[in-house]
Order: sequence, then structure tokens, then C-alpha cells
Amino acid sequence: MLRNEPVQARSTARLASLLDAAAAIIDEIGYERLTTAMVAERAGASIGTVYRYFPDRIVVLQSLSARSLGIFVDATRETVLDPAHTTWWDATSACIVGMTTAFRSFPGFRSLRLGDVLDVRPSLSAQSGSAVVAAAGAAAMAERFGLPLDELAHHLEVVIVITDSLLSRAFTYNADGDSKLIDEAMTISKHYLTGFYGDPRQA
Repeated sequence: MLRNEPVQARSTARLASLLDAAAAIIDEIGYERLTTAMVAERAGASIGTVYRYFPDRIVVLQSLSARSLGIFVDATRETVLDPAHTTWWDATSACIVGMTTAFRSFPGFRSLRLGDVLDVRPSLSAQSGSAVVAAAGAAAMAERFGLPLDELAHHLEVVIVITDSLLSRAFTYNADGDSKLIDEAMTISKHYLTGFYGDPRQA
């Protein structure tokens, strides 16, 4: 947990700069080697400033993961509700494209993703990051396309977990992503969901 929640714009900006610095470092060396001293140096801040918000490196990682999760929850809902997507699969595939873009372009995301890779005990949440995003997506899908909520969040979480796994592998040795694995994420997800909700072209 953060030691001090920012209450002023300056404090919020300082916290954001520390997290941005951490994300940039993680992009370069992975999260296992991240230290608070590295964050301070990259952000041009004193180590005391870092400790004002983060008691240790684990909280830095948790906070960065929480920020990514919040962005993904908002983006998922916005994408699903976008009228440009005329079927539930159009919306789902757009979300997968968004996740692929995050792996390719968002500093630190390739290592931390939605935070589920962090094995920190006790857990700060009763839900995984994948489950949180899936719940937001399910609510939006039900609202936008009338899909039944029963088991929808579970099915979307399965898609997120499968996609996360394939994209993680796709970007392990290729900064642009292995296109075959990215395509497989789309194919498997569509086949899986179609088994429950039918051909979206006939909806």
C-alpha cells in the first residue's frame, strides 16, 4: 500500500513520475532487478521522496500494476461500448488488439501485465487483475450486446488468460511480437466464445 496518497496536483505528478520511471526501468531489465534507488535516480528524485510513497520495491510494483489495471478496466469498457463495434466479437477483438498494443508499446507492461505475475502474500485483492478486467468487460457486453451475464465474466477471463499467455510468449524474443502467436490468440478466443454465444455475424 502507498504510504501517502497524493492530495495535491504536484504530489500526484510526482507520484506519476516515479511510476513512469519504474516502468521505464522494468522495460529495460525486468521487474525482478528493480530497486527503489534505481527509481529515484531515473526520476531525478531523492530516495527520501521515493520512500515517502513506497515503503519498498514491492509496493512500487503493486502500484504500477494497479495503475495499468485501472487503465485497462476503463479502456475495456470504452472499447466494448464504442458504437463502431457492431458485434460482440468486433468489441472483443478490439480489446485483444488493445492488449497487444500494450505489450508492444506500454513501458513495463510486458513484464507486469495486469499484475497477476506478482506472487506477493498476502494478496491485496480477492480478485486477480484478469478477473477485474473480465468483470468490467462482461458488464459492458451485457449492456451493449445483450449477452447473458451468467458465466460471461468467467468466459471473458478465460479469454484474457489465454491471450495473456500467448502474447507473453509472442513478445518474449520479439519486440514487435510473433505474428503467428498473436493471430492464434484471436483465433482461439473467437472459437472459444462462439461455442457459447454463437456466430456473431448471425446475431
